[in-house]
Amino acid sequence: MPENNPNAPRITIVSFSLSNQTKKLIRAFKEGLASSPEAVQVEHLRLAPTERIPFPFPSIPATMLMMVKTLFRVRIPISELPLAPLRDSGLLVLAGPTWSYNPCGPVLSFLDTYGDLAMSGRPVLPIISCRGYWRLHWHYLKGEILRHGGTPLGPWVFTHPSKEPWRTMGVFLTVAGKHPRRFPLLRRHYPRYGHDRKQLQRAAEMGATLPASMADPEALKGPIVV
Repeated sequence: MPENNPNAPRITIVSFSLSNQTKKLIRAFKEGLASSPEAVQVEHLRLAPTERIPFPFPSIPATMLMMVKTLFRVRIPISELPLAPLRDSGLLVLAGPTWSYNPCGPVLSFLDTYGDLAMSGRPVLPIISCRGYWRLHWHYLKGEILRHGGTPLGPWVFTHPSKEPWRTMGVFLTVAGKHPRRFPLLRRHYPRYGHDRKQLQRAAEMGATLPASMADPEALKGPIVV
């Protein structure tokens, strides 16, 4: 990225990551932005829950309870954010995981508290980290972006690369702290939790090309699934 230019377009990234999957995607995405030949200013705001969320969860019942709560879009309160990066942004990148087919609780709280300020009159590009089921998440998020006066772009969706049903089984056991690699059958079909190196490389490539695409937001409309 060229030397900092105060007149360059501003990108504000707002993200939440519990299991570090979104964190890894955004790290790669920011590396791509930094490598872009186009001048751009980047601000990254991380959503911090006001109460600790354990990962993994301490038991299967605790995991099931969290799944039920997230299915009904229970909000998780977040710490206050600085307003200037949200108010002055030219593009908002909103990144977070899918929880039970929905945006995660901290992202829902962000939408409730900062949606008008962060989205009104500007394009919003979601980056979604998920097991594989992202369409309901996107449907709800798109409606919220429109409700707050924003223009929905994308989304850019990164799914866990393993095949079903092993992916669902592996994710559930990992979240419940049960280490799926201890099960021989799962170990063969579910080699790892989360995103692989190719997906992180793709996130970096997408970051590198984003600044040049900002002049024509129409080019950024429509989902990309990695």
